[in-house]
Amino acid sequence: MQKDPDDVAGMFDATAKRYDLLNSLLSGGNDRLWRIHMQRAVKPQPGERILDVAAGTGASSAPMAKAGALVTALDLSAGMIEEGRRRHPDIEFVHGSAEELPFASDTFDAVTISFGLRNVQHPRAALSEFLRVLKPGGRLFVCEFSQPPVNVVRRGYEAYLGTVLPGMARLASSNPEAYRYLVESIRSWPDQQALSQWIRTAGFTRVAHRNLTLGVVALHRGRKPTEATGAIRLARHAQADDQEA
Repeated sequence: MQKDPDDVAGMFDATAKRYDLLNSLLSGGNDRLWRIHMQRAVKPQPGERILDVAAGTGASSAPMAKAGALVTALDLSAGMIEEGRRRHPDIEFVHGSAEELPFASDTFDAVTISFGLRNVQHPRAALSEFLRVLKPGGRLFVCEFSQPPVNVVRRGYEAYLGTVLPGMARLASSNPEAYRYLVESIRSWPDQQALSQWIRTAGFTRVAHRNLTLGVVALHRGRKPTEATGAIRLARHAQADDQEA
C-alpha cells in the first residue's frame, strides 16, 4: 500500500469528530478493552514522561495522564489534534510525524502507539525514532491489529473485514473510504512474529507480545538498552563473530 502522509492525515481530519464513536461501533466495544490492556501494560507512574504517538483525539493518552504521567500526545492529523485539545485541554498535543519526532534524544520514560504504526509510511524508521527519544531502559508499547494464529478465527475475521465492516462503515460513517483503507491496511500488515523482529532490529531488547481478542490485536513491548546491557550485547556479538571466524 502507498501511504502518503498527507493523504493519511487528510483522511483522519475528515473523521476526527466521530472517530472514537465509530471505532467503538466497528470493534463491538473491544477498543475500550484494548485501551485497558495497554494502560495495565504501561503502568504509568506519577511524573513519568510518556509520548503517545498517533494519539488521535487522546483516548489512549487521557488514562495515562489521569494516573499522573506527563503525557505528550503526538499526531499527524491537525483535525485529530484540534478535537483532542477540545476534549482534553490539560494534555499537551503536538503536531508531528512518527518518522521525525520533534524531541531530543533520551527524553521519555515510555513511548506508546495504539493502532497507528501501520499508518506510518516507513514504520521501521518510526521504531528507530522511538528508540532514539526513549531514555536508556525506557519502555516501548505497540498495540496494533494483527493476524489471528488459529485458522478458523482467521477465516471468520477475514469474512468480517470483507463484508461486515465495510457495510457498517457505509451506514455509519460520512467517509466510508477511510474504512476501506482500514481493511486494506490490516490485511497488508505483518503478523506478530514479523513485527517483533522489526522491533528487535530497531535495537530494542526484551521484546515480547501478547495476543488480545484471539490474535485480532497484539500488544508488543520492548525496552531501550541501558549502557550496560548494550555493552553486553556488543560483547556477545563479538564473541559470536570470533567463533564463526
